[in-house]
Amino acid sequence: MVLQQLYAYLIHLLAGLAVVGAFVAVYLHVTPFRELHLIHNGGAAAALSLSGATLGFALTVASSILHNDTFLMFLFWAACSAAVQVCAYAFVARLLPSLNAALENNNVAMGGLMGVVSLVVGTINAAALS
Repeated sequence: MVLQQLYAYLIHLLAGLAVVGAFVAVYLHVTPFRELHLIHNGGAAAALSLSGATLGFALTVASSILHNDTFLMFLFWAACSAAVQVCAYAFVARLLPSLNAALENNNVAMGGLMGVVSLVVGTINAAALS
């Protein structure tokens, strides 16, 4: 019994981390600028934006693990949640056409705004999964 629980724990932990990693890779591909390069060069705005998106998505992954009985449903809702986070970015970028340039120019206020929007969307999305 304990080994079975340990196995389930490890599978969900590793899958959760892999899903978050895959989300970050997709998110980095979707955005039109090089966040990791900007962050490496001290871009706090890009760090805030990416961190908010990652944390918001991680909340939905955690909720999916908690509330789904099967591994496939966990993966399904994680994929849906990733789509919601990407759509949130696209919506804000469309609503604020200067967003991408502001993040590239290290506008910390805009990075903070994008990060908070992503956290809010992730929190609501996580609650909707429960």
